[in-house]
Amino acid sequence: MEPALGKPGFFRNVMVRLLIFGVFVVIARFAYVITVAGESCNIGDFCFFSIPQRVNLAVAGAGSGGGPLAARTVAVSSGETSKEWIGAVRFYSSVFQDLIAGGYLSPESKALCVESPAGQDVVALREIGVVDAIGIAKKPSKPLVKAGEGKRIPFGEDSFDFIFSAGGGIERSSAPAEFAAEVCRTLRPGGIAVFHVRAKDTYSFNSFVDLLNCCKVEKSHDIEGFDSSMPEIREIIVRKEGVRVRSDPKSGSISDGNGNCYVPGYKQELIDHAEPLIEEEPLKPWITLKRNVKNIKYLPSMVDISFKNRYVYVDVGARSYGSSIGSWFRKQYPKQNKTFHVYAIEADKHFHKEYELKKGITLLPYAAWVKNETLTFEINGDPGEKEKAAAAKGRGMGRIQPVSNPGGFDGGEVERIQGFDFANWLKNTVSENDFVVMKMDIEGTEFDLIPRLFETGAICLVDEIFLECHYNRWQRCCPGQRSPKYEKTYDQCLQLFTSLRQSGVLVHQWF
Repeated sequence: MEPALGKPGFFRNVMVRLLIFGVFVVIARFAYVITVAGESCNIGDFCFFSIPQRVNLAVAGAGSGGGPLAARTVAVSSGETSKEWIGAVRFYSSVFQDLIAGGYLSPESKALCVESPAGQDVVALREIGVVDAIGIAKKPSKPLVKAGEGKRIPFGEDSFDFIFSAGGGIERSSAPAEFAAEVCRTLRPGGIAVFHVRAKDTYSFNSFVDLLNCCKVEKSHDIEGFDSSMPEIREIIVRKEGVRVRSDPKSGSISDGNGNCYVPGYKQELIDHAEPLIEEEPLKPWITLKRNVKNIKYLPSMVDISFKNRYVYVDVGARSYGSSIGSWFRKQYPKQNKTFHVYAIEADKHFHKEYELKKGITLLPYAAWVKNETLTFEINGDPGEKEKAAAAKGRGMGRIQPVSNPGGFDGGEVERIQGFDFANWLKNTVSENDFVVMKMDIEGTEFDLIPRLFETGAICLVDEIFLECHYNRWQRCCPGQRSPKYEKTYDQCLQLFTSLRQSGVLVHQWF
């Protein structure tokens, strides 16, 4: 008997129909997951393929005003990424609903999300009914996110009723002061700006507030984040009161003109937590002061300095690069991954050449002084250990005096140099929004410069000082003898340190 020829064709038709039915089920499931459930397609959702690129899908909605959004835009990507994306949308929707309940946002608000590359916050705004919402990012994602940056917002003045900055955008900005200024410029008077930051300590919080000089803080509270990058968030809500008229921030406006700084409580609390000053004069200062360095509580080890505009280190009496800049500041000072610009102030031309090839350092080849004038400069070692070591390298420590007062030098090498008004230079170089660290080792001239800094208010611009105070200390070489090089006493040095701390300046005893 011959085999039936129709059976292979029958089974083939059945298999084709089953395959078509299976494909239809997969497509139906995929459409349900994306359009109804609002999730990504993955194996757990009974999908056998994923979408390699973002796709914009419009989902019909009902209502207007406070009802569901008429058109919800969802960005979909493969695997877990889309779940995270949608989780972020849900998180921001919850945030914005709370802001609406608090009266800080309304469906009629014209809103801007700054530094929003993925656009989840923009989607969330539109989803809850704030239809006039747009985002900006360096890499745009049209149509919801246009090209722009926090420090260069591409809109006119007073354009928005509501501005939102998520993910610590302002603290990660390379120019937080410009970021804040742009928010002030584009936010209308009475408008609300909301920032999600990490400002957990009072120092960083107040640094943030100082940046936004056009706004008043309405509310500040902690909320739980939605991912590991920011598990805890400080939400700060501010209202624009109009641009405050301020003098040039480099003018020392934070003092009263008599050198008296306004010392906020949060800053004084930091000084209260600093290492104590050494009250009694050490018999072996070359040992005691060196050991005391281990006790120093650096300011960046106590607070977050992210909300400062620039980071500046001023080394007054820098000498060689390896004396303190290379050996201590760049290696040991806790900089929180911030890039500091260094100003090296050194009058001794013997050290100038080595700074020519150093990047990130500006050399001021003059003597820091109380005014602009010609000075006499003496190179002369002292029998002390530090001076002997310096002299062994071919150069002693330098002292300066006005040309009109040539007395007091004791036979060392003397030459004429140019002095400059250090206080005025400082006021014209840094602002109150900068983080300024200073080391001062100027062979007794600190008793001239520090009072001048107080007189001009420039002292208020310095956050932290490492000061070596020179006095007629006991000499290591000659037991029972004091150094004849300096006239001041240890008590006078202690008074100098105390006055600095009482003025809100965190000063440390240096060696």
